[in-house]
Amino acid sequence: MHNHFHPKFSIITVTYNAAAVLEDTIQSIITQTYKNVEYIIVDGASTDGTLKIIERYRPHIHTVISEKDNGLYDAMNKGLALATGDYVCFLNAGDCLHEDGTLQNMVHSVIEAECMHTENDVPDVIYGETELVDAEGHFLRMRRLSAPEHLTWRSFRQGMLVCHQAFFARRELTQPYDLHYRFSSDFDWCIKVMKKSRILHNTHLTLIDYLDEGLTTRNHKASLKERFHIMCHHYGTISTVLHHLWFAVRMVTHRNKV
Repeated sequence: MHNHFHPKFSIITVTYNAAAVLEDTIQSIITQTYKNVEYIIVDGASTDGTLKIIERYRPHIHTVISEKDNGLYDAMNKGLALATGDYVCFLNAGDCLHEDGTLQNMVHSVIEAECMHTENDVPDVIYGETELVDAEGHFLRMRRLSAPEHLTWRSFRQGMLVCHQAFFARRELTQPYDLHYRFSSDFDWCIKVMKKSRILHNTHLTLIDYLDEGLTTRNHKASLKERFHIMCHHYGTISTVLHHLWFAVRMVTHRNKV
């Protein structure tokens, strides 16, 4: 059974005027040693050189659409609707798979895991670590939140412990992103997938190089506010408020000790 695990990965990149960073992303996918990959690019009608770059690599890209959309998550929903793979992953323009053997190593990691006893024991989620890199692709640091050894839908009470890009979800468990959220719908989406999941597999691998561009403060605040609402929805309001109070107390205590 083990050696028959040969899933198709649908990797979706959403772009808008991303000419400066898109090429690295495309190359990180088309150079993968694992070939059962469907690459989808959803472009929001870019006006810079994005479409020229896509055209250059067109033979390697399964599906391309370029049209106006209603923001990031609307575009991601279009990509999800086009995907036919066993697993889906969203890789933003500027982000890259960590190395040429990343997908192959992920598959090996699942094959070697003890979770697959029968034909049906395929992971519902495959996840790993994320490195933050600069515009030249140089390592800056590991992501501040690291992937937990055992991931469940309750894990995200501590925040988004797994980067969205390093979260490969079985496509049949996914649903469209909730467009009510403008900045944190991915947080909500991951929790919904995990609620339906039975086997969540930790690869113990660095899967993604994440381009560290820094969020604007305004969006960061709006994003945190949305996350709070999402947590209240999934984990209960009282529990979420208490958890945030406990976290705030810990921060203050830590500062006083320093």
